[in-house]
Amino acid sequence: MMEIGKQYGPLVLEVDIEEAGYEPGRPRIHNIHFNVSAGELLGLIGPNGAGKSTTIKTVMGLLKDAKAEVKIAGNPPRYAYVPEQPVYYDDLTLWEHLDLAAAAFGLDDDYFEKQATRLLQQFGMEHVRDGLPGGFSKGMKQKMMLMIGFLSEPDIYIVDEPFIGLDPRATKDFLTLLDQERQRGAGILMSTHVLDTAEKICDSFVLISGGRVTTKGNLEDIRSAAGLSGASLFDCFDALI
Repeated sequence: MMEIGKQYGPLVLEVDIEEAGYEPGRPRIHNIHFNVSAGELLGLIGPNGAGKSTTIKTVMGLLKDAKAEVKIAGNPPRYAYVPEQPVYYDDLTLWEHLDLAAAAFGLDDDYFEKQATRLLQQFGMEHVRDGLPGGFSKGMKQKMMLMIGFLSEPDIYIVDEPFIGLDPRATKDFLTLLDQERQRGAGILMSTHVLDTAEKICDSFVLISGGRVTTKGNLEDIRSAAGLSGASLFDCFDALI
């Protein structure tokens, strides 16, 4: 949870969305504006169908019917995207997926070997290093997506529903890595339904409902908007939605 007076670094993500959608003339989201600073974890929260995934797709530049300006730090921009649904090649092993990602990120061999080995150990996946992900459980596939995202140590992480399918140990490992990356100076945009965890780890929030921002800010700002002093994020969410 956000520390009072906590100082952040420069902006690593600036999002100004006028409107965006999947078909011309039928926008799904409107007037969504927020920034993420170095070292900040911003939670994107809202009910199903609120527009969280559409917002993330717009940030990623995946929607052609979008009127938006998105600025990502770095030249070239250095970011990692961890999708909600695992994406993988049936004929590549876990290690080969990591190797392919390293090539795409332009990592040198020594750095890749060190990072990949550390992540395999961190997530307890050494035993399936040479396994095909088609035979993995949902949680193991999600771990693979997280490892690929953490591989390059980017300036900004864009993470969509990371806790789905993760067991308690994997969740703890993921949160530990997030904290390490924030200490390093990375910013994180995370969409999640897991409000009790979001309340504990997020510095700030953007609450979306009906394709628009309902409120944003730190937990005290959300409580003020809901008129619920000292309430949990879950109770504020319920009141505001």
